[in-house]
Amino acid sequence: MKIKDRVEFKSKPPVLSFAETDKVIDAVRAMSEKNYGASVVVDSDNRPVGIVTERDFMRRLLAKGLDANTTPLGDIMTRDLKLASPEDAVVDWLRIMSNERFRHLPIVDAQGKLINLMSQGDFVSYTWPQLLNRAKETLTKSFMERFHLHLILAGVMIYSILVLMIVMNAQ
Repeated sequence: MKIKDRVEFKSKPPVLSFAETDKVIDAVRAMSEKNYGASVVVDSDNRPVGIVTERDFMRRLLAKGLDANTTPLGDIMTRDLKLASPEDAVVDWLRIMSNERFRHLPIVDAQGKLINLMSQGDFVSYTWPQLLNRAKETLTKSFMERFHLHLILAGVMIYSILVLMIVMNAQ
């Protein structure tokens, strides 16, 4: 399944984004108000240049004793971004996010402009139904492959019972 085919991709509210020069306190307040775990830092053309998360606030601001009122987001944001396309496969990105230990993935259009922000949770909601479906298919296939074996065993059992009944009646 492609990212663009996810219900969450289509139904999410607009991404919360800021400029590098915006103060941390502004992002903290907006994220708290909307209950967001991350915001994307964009340039003047709406291209992602960084991301800030609750963890960034804790490790790069509070732990270092910086002032949220004066510190620009550019000083604490994560700059090494992974960016996805709406055409990318959900499962591929879920694997990458899990292996590389990040939870938020900016989605960009062909020009590199921000169009969405997906979280690991958005992708995990996809995998549970998929896994259950896969298990059902595997069990059904396995049963059908062995169904003929079950018929043969049942036939042998019925034959054996009939032979025993005939032998017992003959005595």
